[in-house]
Amino acid sequence: MASLEELRATRIEKLELLKKAGMNPFPAKVPRTTCLADAKANFAEGKAYSVVGRVMAIRGQGAIIFIVLDDGKAKFQAVFKKDAFEAAGTADFFELFTKAIDIGDFISVTGTFFTTQRGEQSILVTSWVIAAKALLPLPEKWHGITDSDERYRKRYLDFVMNPELRDVFYKKAKFWEVTRRVMNQHGFLEVETPTLEVTTGGAEAAPFKTHHNDFDLPVYMRISIGELWQKRLMAGGFQKTFEIGRAYRNEGSSPDHLQEFTNMEFYWAYADYKDGMELTQELYRTIATEVFGTTKFTSRGHTFDLADEWKLINYVDEIKAQTGIDVIAASEDDMKKKLQELKVKYDGENKERLTDTLWKYCRKNISGPAFLVDHPLIVGPLAKPVIDEKGVAQPKVQMFQPLFAGSEVGRGYSELNDPIDQKARFDAQAKLLAAGDTEAMMPDYEFVEMLEHGMPPTCGFGFGERVFAILMDKPIREMQTFPLMRPKEEGK
Repeated sequence: MASLEELRATRIEKLELLKKAGMNPFPAKVPRTTCLADAKANFAEGKAYSVVGRVMAIRGQGAIIFIVLDDGKAKFQAVFKKDAFEAAGTADFFELFTKAIDIGDFISVTGTFFTTQRGEQSILVTSWVIAAKALLPLPEKWHGITDSDERYRKRYLDFVMNPELRDVFYKKAKFWEVTRRVMNQHGFLEVETPTLEVTTGGAEAAPFKTHHNDFDLPVYMRISIGELWQKRLMAGGFQKTFEIGRAYRNEGSSPDHLQEFTNMEFYWAYADYKDGMELTQELYRTIATEVFGTTKFTSRGHTFDLADEWKLINYVDEIKAQTGIDVIAASEDDMKKKLQELKVKYDGENKERLTDTLWKYCRKNISGPAFLVDHPLIVGPLAKPVIDEKGVAQPKVQMFQPLFAGSEVGRGYSELNDPIDQKARFDAQAKLLAAGDTEAMMPDYEFVEMLEHGMPPTCGFGFGERVFAILMDKPIREMQTFPLMRPKEEGK
C-alpha cells in the first residue's frame, strides 16, 4: 500500500496534468446552475444543467465511467461516455478526466439529465472543469476515521464520511431557531451583552482570565449569558429580554460539560419563578415537537415524555429520601461521611459544595420530566427567598431547574432585587473565594448599586446546548462542530 506521501506526490503530478491542459486546479468560480438537492427535486429529462460536487465514487472504465457527486446537501450521479465527448470534439477531456481526477476532488460537470436503465437520475456529461484538486485522499470508505481524537481534529473529514453527522448540525441550528422564535412570540427582545467582564457574575464557575491591553487590567470571559447585565436592562425599563450566546467555564469536561458552549438566558420583569416554569415547559415541548417530531425520548438510560405532567421535586426532601441526609441540619462532617459511603468524589469541603455534590448524586436517578424546587438558600445566591403564609422568609429560594434524563437542563429564579440581602450574599461568596473555592461567585458591587436604584420583580431563566445533547442522546462534545483539541505534536 502506498504511503500518504506517495499518494500526495501522485496527486501533485495529476495537478500538473490539469495545468498543462489549461485548467486552473483552484479556480475562483466554476459553472453551476443548480444545487444537487434541487437537481433531484426538479429533475427534468433532457434539460441541460451544470452541477458541482465532491467526487465520492468512481466506477467503470474504458468508454463509460460513473461517478457520484456530493455537494453537502445531496448526492447525484454523473455519467461520462467517451462517444459523447468525441461527438462534441472534446475527446481529450474524457482522457484527462481518467488520468487526472481522484475521489475527493471537486468538479463541475455540464450536460443533460437522463434516467439510467436502472432508473437512477443522472446527468450525461458533455464537459467538465476542476473546481478544487484534493492533494490528500479521503479516509477509506468502509473504515472512515476510527480514532475519536483524529475524528474531532479532522472534523471536516468526519462530516464528509458521515453525512448523518451533518444532519445533526442542521437540527441543532433549528433548535436555536425555534428557541428564538418562541421568545420573540412571547414579546422578548433579543439583546447582546458583554463577553469580557471585570467580574464574572450570574453563575458559580471558574472563569477564563485574560488581559485587556488598552485598559491594562485583568478581565474574564463570561460564565453566564449576561445575567447581571440583563437585570440592569430590567432596571432600565426593558420588560422582556433574552440572549443566545457563548459562555466559557474553565472547568473539567464530561458528557454534560464543556469549557465553551452556547446558552440562552431570558429575563422577564413583573414575573416570578412560577411564570418562568410555565414558559420553560412550553418552550421545551415546542422544541421537542418542531425539531425532533416527538415529545418521547430515551437518553442516557432514561425514558421520558415531555408531554407528561412535570412533577415538582423538593431539593431537600429528595436528597433525604435518597441518602438519609438532611442537608439543612447535617454537619459538614456528616455530609462528607455520607459521600464517602456512597463512593462519590467531592471537590471542596464547605457546606455549599458538599450540598451540591449530594444533589448531583441524587439527580442521576430522576428520569423526569420534573422541576426541582425549594433549593436551600446556600445554593441560590441570586434568588429570592421563599416566603411562608405568615410572610416570614424561609431558608430556601424561589428557584427552579427542569430535570430529565438524570440531568439538570436549565436554571431559573425569582431574581433577588433586595440590595441589602444581595450584598450580604455576595459577601458570603467573597469569603468562599478567599478560602479557595474557585467555583464561588465573584461579587459585583456595582450590580448592588444598581439594585439600590431599584429593579422590578423579575424572573430569569437559562438553558444551553446540554438540552440538545440529551435529546439527541449524545455527549455534548459530539454536538460541537469543532471541539477544542490539544495542538498536535510535531511528527505525530
